[in-house]
Amino acid sequence: MAIQWFPGHMNSARLKAAETMAAIDVVIELLDARLPEASTNPLVRELRLQRQRPCLKVLNKADLADPQVTRAWIEHYNRQPGVRALALSCRKPGDVARLPTLCQALAPHRNDNVKPLRMLIMGIPNVGKSTLMNVLLKRRIAKVGDEPAVTRSQQTLQLDVRHSITDTPGLLWPKIAYASDGLMLAASNAIGRNAMIDEEVATFLAGLLLRRYPALLASRYGLSAEQLAAVDAVSVIDRIARRRGLCRRGGEADFEKAAKVLLQDYRDGVLGRISLETPATRDAMLADEAAKPGGAVGTPAGEGGRELPAATTTEAADGR
Repeated sequence: MAIQWFPGHMNSARLKAAETMAAIDVVIELLDARLPEASTNPLVRELRLQRQRPCLKVLNKADLADPQVTRAWIEHYNRQPGVRALALSCRKPGDVARLPTLCQALAPHRNDNVKPLRMLIMGIPNVGKSTLMNVLLKRRIAKVGDEPAVTRSQQTLQLDVRHSITDTPGLLWPKIAYASDGLMLAASNAIGRNAMIDEEVATFLAGLLLRRYPALLASRYGLSAEQLAAVDAVSVIDRIARRRGLCRRGGEADFEKAAKVLLQDYRDGVLGRISLETPATRDAMLADEAAKPGGAVGTPAGEGGRELPAATTTEAADGR
C-alpha cells in the first residue's frame, strides 16, 4: 500500500513556512526518534538550505526508542555541517530547557537584546511540536492532541528578551517516495486515519518486529520460542486477536481490532523501546530502491547535502 497524505492546509503551511524562514535564525526540526529519517521532511531541508539556515535536529520520543540505535543516529547527524542533534522527550522540562542554548551556539551572532535569537519549530504531524512549545513557555499556548494535524496555523511568541520562537503546523510532503517510510509514519500515528488501512500497517509493523525485536513480541503476546519461530506477520496479528478474545461470530479472529491493538501498543511504548530504522537499514533500503528499474537514489543516512558551517549560515544569507 502506497500511503500519501497531504491535506490542503499543509500546502498553505508550506508557503507560510517558506516566508517565515527568511526572518528566523535557527530551525528546530523535530523528528521521531524511532524513525528519524522517515520522519525527516524533505521540504524542511529544502527550505532551510535555500535560506542557509542551521538546524538543531531534536529526536523526540527518545524514551520510546532503542537507545543504542538513537546514539547511532545522533552520531550520524552530528557529522553534518551546520547541524547539531540531540535526543530527548519533550515531556521532560529539564531536557527541553537546553534547546535555546544549543540553538544559540548555531547562531552566535544573535546574542543580545538588539539581535534576539529567532527560532522556528518544524516537523511532521504529531511529533511533539506543540508539546515542546508549551514546555519551553512554561504554560499551555499550543493545542495538543494524540492525533496528526491538531495545529493548523503559525504562532510566534517571546521566550524572553533574547529569544523568540515560532511554532508551525505539522507538515508532510506531497509524495512519500518510499513505501516503507509511509508505513513507518502511519504506524507512528503521523498519518491521517483516512489515508491508511490499519491491517496493512500492522502487518508491516509485525514483520519488522519479528525481524528486529522478536523477544518483545514474545513477551507481550505470550509467544513461546517454538511459536515465534513458526509465525509470520499475519500469524502474529491472528495470535493477538485470539489471546485478547477479539473474535467475530463463528470464532474467526477479528483482524482489524487486533491490528489496532498492535499499533496502539507500539505507539504507547508498552511493547518496549523500539526503533523502526537504523542508519544501516536506511542505507540498505535506499540501495535496494536504487537497484530497482527506474529506482530513485535518496540521500544516504547521515549525509547532509550542501549545508554550510553553522557559524556562517545566517550571516552569509542576510549580509549581517
